[in-house]
Amino acid sequence: MIDVDIAVIGSGSGNSLLTDDLSDRTFAMIEGGAVFGGTCLNVGCIPTKMYVHVAEIATAVREGGGLGVDATLERVRFTDVRDRVFGRIDPISAAGEAYRRDEEGVHLLRGRARFTGPRELEVALLDGGTEQVRARQMVVATGSHAVIPDELAAAAEREGVELHTSDTVMRLPDLPARMLVVGAGYIAMEMAHVFSAFGTEVVVSARGDRLLRHLDGDISAAFTAAAAEQWDVRFRTTVTDMRRTSSGVTATLSDGSTVDTDVVLVATGRRPSTQDMGLDVAGVEVHDDDRVVVDEHGRTTADGVWSLGDASSPFQLKHVANHEARVVAHNLAHPDDLQSYTHTAVPAAVFTHPQIASVGLTEEEARAQGLDISVKVQRYGDTAYGWAMEDTSSICKVIADRRTGRLVGGHLLGPEASTLVQPLIQMMAFDQPVADMVRGQYWIHPALTEVVENALLGLDFNPPEDHVESPPLA
Repeated sequence: MIDVDIAVIGSGSGNSLLTDDLSDRTFAMIEGGAVFGGTCLNVGCIPTKMYVHVAEIATAVREGGGLGVDATLERVRFTDVRDRVFGRIDPISAAGEAYRRDEEGVHLLRGRARFTGPRELEVALLDGGTEQVRARQMVVATGSHAVIPDELAAAAEREGVELHTSDTVMRLPDLPARMLVVGAGYIAMEMAHVFSAFGTEVVVSARGDRLLRHLDGDISAAFTAAAAEQWDVRFRTTVTDMRRTSSGVTATLSDGSTVDTDVVLVATGRRPSTQDMGLDVAGVEVHDDDRVVVDEHGRTTADGVWSLGDASSPFQLKHVANHEARVVAHNLAHPDDLQSYTHTAVPAAVFTHPQIASVGLTEEEARAQGLDISVKVQRYGDTAYGWAMEDTSSICKVIADRRTGRLVGGHLLGPEASTLVQPLIQMMAFDQPVADMVRGQYWIHPALTEVVENALLGLDFNPPEDHVESPPLA
């Protein structure tokens, strides 16, 4: 029996709980996955964006002709890209695991944890055997995992077809000539961008009539149109069958069409990794979608058990998990001075082509809440730097409450969207009036940030004499 002060299940954001404030506590760090360090480091945010950066360079070469740069992309050396990505990431993961294994006061257990009672665990070790753990405080930080629909999994098993997820597709041995992407969410769209930019022929099977349906309607519609020009998108379809052939796989879609492909990537969603943990034995309640129930401080329904990140949060975002880890770490160290999760102005980005970023309410959500809103859609192409890019499709959309003069939502589709959204996040996070933010500071001319500036100036509670837009493109 290992008896510790704090047991942490999951080595992603949970790994950052071992802070200086808790240096006098003993820990058990339990990780049951194949790699140490969580989704973001190993199969999520970081490697995907390292791939996306290369995809952006390849896309810029292809699109340079419109700006007078005649260049030809000979090829993308996929194996070199892959080895560069994981040649950096794998050593970081291994070093992190070695550090925890050798750290004084920390018991690193590589295995699957299951509650056997209040604050008691049995860990099925990956190399065989079991270990019992008892702790005065426990943190469930098990993250989430990719989900493959049952009917799709059954069809693949019947034909001996390997289905890839974001966990495996970035480590393919070679660049596939053809790929079928099943799904219409952010992972599907990022991987479609990456592989098509690398030279793969991409077909997307989307269940609905739009892509990224969770986004603001204008953004989703604009992206859907752009995606349909880049990839073969089969709307309102699902994969109903698969057949292995001499040249690869033939997938049958629900509209009767077929897709011949080399690789099938399933990106239909992720689910909290909380199943088969015996949470009920510990008195930990879960929502219908397997998310652990927590209060504003990160406490579960069981005394002494906490949860953070994808295991409990409705936001499957690393920056949210990191925030929650900081809160839980403080609360473990200072039980008489509890901090709370702050989930206002949570931003998100989709690193596809074109790039997308958002914060706050969509226009549809704002109207459903009965807000009296002012909306401005600003085209990149109506600003000086937009002229430089010859941009004709990128937009910044801002939504404000007329009554309060505060921003309630911001959405961008176009180059550098994930960076340009930051002033909008700041406004909402610090409750800054739009008028103060837009006229209380300089905005560099002619930087791309003028897109955001002009969007804010276009909200109709701003003095019209302050609003001077660049003239539209001829």
